[in-house]
Amino acid sequence: MNTMTLWHISGWGFAALAFAALLVGFSKTAVSGANTVSLAVFAAILPARASTGVLLPVLIAGDVLAVLTYRRHAHWPTLWRLFPAVAAGVVAGTLFLVWAGDGAVRTSIGAILLLMAGVTLWRRRTAAIPEDPDEVGTRAGRVKARSYGVLGGFTTMVANAGGPVMSMYLLSAGFRKLGFLGTSAFFFLIVNVSKVPFSAGLGLIDGHSLLLDAALVVFVVPGAFLGKWAVNRINQRLFEQLVIAATIVGGLQLLLR
Repeated sequence: MNTMTLWHISGWGFAALAFAALLVGFSKTAVSGANTVSLAVFAAILPARASTGVLLPVLIAGDVLAVLTYRRHAHWPTLWRLFPAVAAGVVAGTLFLVWAGDGAVRTSIGAILLLMAGVTLWRRRTAAIPEDPDEVGTRAGRVKARSYGVLGGFTTMVANAGGPVMSMYLLSAGFRKLGFLGTSAFFFLIVNVSKVPFSAGLGLIDGHSLLLDAALVVFVVPGAFLGKWAVNRINQRLFEQLVIAATIVGGLQLLLR
C-alpha cells in the first residue's frame, strides 16, 4: 500500500473520512447499506487499494458495536448456510487483488456497486411474497444462499462492498428489522475479521494505516449510538426503503467518480 499517501490528507479530506466513519457506525446499527457511501468517500480521498485496507478496521469497530446491540436477534441457520460460500468468494477476491492495480480496483468497486443497484431495482419490481427466514434449509434456499454468499465474499474482499449483496439477500428472505440487523451484525463481524490476514498479506493493512484507523474509529461510536436511537423510530417499510436507497446512492457515487 502507498502509505505515504495517508499523510497528505487535507483537513477537509480528514473531515470527510471522519464523517464516513460516523456513517459506518450509523449503518451498522440502523440502516445497513449506508456504509456504501462511506466506501465511496474512502475511495475518493485515498487510493482505491489503500482505501479498502484503511476502511476494514473501521468496519470491524462498527461490527463489534452492532453485535453488542443486536446479538439476541441473529438467525444462525442463515449464517451457517452462508459462510462456506462466502469463504470461496473471499478466496476469489484475494486472488483478484493479487494482480489488480489501483485502476482495476477502482473500476471494480464502481462496477460492483452498479450491479448491486441494478439487482436492487430488479428485485423491487419482480419481488414476490417474501420467504420466511427458516426456509433457508430448502433446496431453493440453499441455492440462493450459495449464490449470494459467493458474490458477497468476493465483493467484501475486493471492495468492502458486501453490504449491498447481503442486504438484498436478507430482505428477500423476509427478515424483519431486528432480525436483519442481528444477523448482518454477526455475519460481517466474522467475515471482516477473517479478511484481516488476507488484507495484511496483500499490504493493504500496515502500521501507518492502523494509525489513521485509530484516529477514525472514535467517530464510529457516536454514529452507532445515533443509529440505535434512530432504528427504534423507523418502521419496517421505511427501513427497507432506506436500505435500498443507501445502496443505490453509494453505487452511483462511485460510478460517477
